[in-house]
Amino acid sequence: MTSARTILVATDLSAPARHAVERAFHLAASTDSELYIVHAMELDALDSLREMLGDDVFAVRAALNSDAHTRLEQLTGDAAIHRGVAARTRVAEGNPIATIAAEADALDAHLMVLGARGESFLRHALLGSTAARLVRKSSSRPVLVVKQVPHEAYRSVVVTMDFSPVSVQAIRMARRWAPNADLVLLHAFELPYEGKLRLAGVDEQEIHQCVASSSKTRLKQLHDLAATAGLAPTEYWGRVIHGDPAQQIIALEQEVDADLIVVGKHGSHTAEELLLGSVPKHVLAESQCDVLVICDPRAAPDHSP
Repeated sequence: MTSARTILVATDLSAPARHAVERAFHLAASTDSELYIVHAMELDALDSLREMLGDDVFAVRAALNSDAHTRLEQLTGDAAIHRGVAARTRVAEGNPIATIAAEADALDAHLMVLGARGESFLRHALLGSTAARLVRKSSSRPVLVVKQVPHEAYRSVVVTMDFSPVSVQAIRMARRWAPNADLVLLHAFELPYEGKLRLAGVDEQEIHQCVASSSKTRLKQLHDLAATAGLAPTEYWGRVIHGDPAQQIIALEQEVDADLIVVGKHGSHTAEELLLGSVPKHVLAESQCDVLVICDPRAAPDHSP
């Protein structure tokens, strides 16, 4: 690659999916990245009409392909969104998940961008099945799920921290794709067996003291990890909160008016059918802002420029 960074955005060419393309253009322009746009068409269903259409089915395929190319050209030629970036486009036939993943591998993409809503490609109300499965499948690349209209660069970013190696990667990715945003590093926790401690009759004051002591220890861990990721103390705001992590992330999103949440996932793409961890899954479903899902770096290649 001639560019230090490569972005791949997938679109079904619907109006909602346009937001993802707009955000990808914005990121490419602001980070001097190469941008590729792929539209995957699964046309196998047309074969079921072969008896009725005969050889006309090939004409239908050709017409759909031509229409997709035309709409991609119109999209990339729109000066209102391309920001001077000359994107390369591709229309491919095949299963969207396999096609997009293969394209990302072929390009060695540093970032995959998907829309959270769509018509056929991403058609579910909250998070399209293709987007969700790609997030589960991808262990080697960050996946940005776009939910908002991208009026401007990211301003306020919440980076979730669980103190695993993925947390360091999450900080670095936040700085890479949102270099001028305000960063809030959040670690939310509950004590092991906290509910059972109360059932066992442990005094509430003792539990409170344990929470306070653990919070102090965890805040130091947060600052140490931020330093490991290369952040100076003035470059972020650290928060350690006692409570359900998934709920606290969504609450903080509203508190700081975040337009991006960065969350880590663990595991390998070979376990595609396994669900995302409960925290990433909850954040993807319940957040209002865009979500950048970072893989565990122990299962992923280093894409540092």
